[in-house]
Amino acid sequence: MHFDLADLRLFIHVAEASSLTGGARRAHLSTAAASTRIKSFEGQLGSRLFYRESQGVELTPAGERLLIHARAIMRQVDYVKSDFSEYGNSEAGHIRIFANTTAVTEFMPEVLAEFLGGKPGMTIDLQERLTNDIFRGVLDGAADLGVTSGDIKIKGLEVIPFTVDRLVVVVPNGHLLGKEEIIAFKDTLKFPYVGLHEGSTLLQFLKAQVTEIGETLPLRIQVYGFEPACRMIEAGVGVGILPESSALRYQKTMKVSIVQLEDDWATRERAVVVREMASLPESAKTLVNAILTYHNRYSVDS
Repeated sequence: MHFDLADLRLFIHVAEASSLTGGARRAHLSTAAASTRIKSFEGQLGSRLFYRESQGVELTPAGERLLIHARAIMRQVDYVKSDFSEYGNSEAGHIRIFANTTAVTEFMPEVLAEFLGGKPGMTIDLQERLTNDIFRGVLDGAADLGVTSGDIKIKGLEVIPFTVDRLVVVVPNGHLLGKEEIIAFKDTLKFPYVGLHEGSTLLQFLKAQVTEIGETLPLRIQVYGFEPACRMIEAGVGVGILPESSALRYQKTMKVSIVQLEDDWATRERAVVVREMASLPESAKTLVNAILTYHNRYSVDS
């Protein structure tokens, strides 16, 4: 069996675009040329990789298996290129990060701004993803590293803890719950909630908790970001659950109160996840260290 890296990269482009035309465009090929190469590739493998449909293409089971291997191979090729780039081991390359809502909105912007300083050859792709998608992306090679929180029970990943993520109840000043120092999550569900958007990891996590106790989350409004959530809470629209670091910051400028949660799951460990730290390019290793250093320096304990 013989195939070249161009075949693998084209296959990945088509799979990610769910379209032969879209994949061809990304590979800078005509659709006809891409179709010919894919058919030849399928012939060499002896397996059909895509179901052709009127709306595009869909991976076959064989195609899904190949995508995992193809991403791993191409990611490793990119690592080699990065390590031998003209800028040196840690000054150039491309790093893709899948992270949860808290990481994307709260601390990764500061970490990345500092990390990218003086690295003109470095590019970053930071994407907000749900927890399971973060794990799957790192395992499948779709992302170089993930940033998440909570109890990580999944094989095939190296987990590098770096701080604690505490969830707290945020209420407007004068609210009934504000008289409490600590409260059970279930006792907050009698009040309307200000929640984050559907794609946020925090909202999905809270929905899982209410499902576990046989309740529903009484969402009154959903917003994008912790600051808009705190503004809605301040205005009396509802209560919300946020990372303590965010709540403390916005409490300085908004009329909101913080109540601790007594539930064990409210304290979650934040961690970077990678497939294998030793196999990462120097640039990605440097970024992982930058995340750890940032939190040690500023004593982030949220």
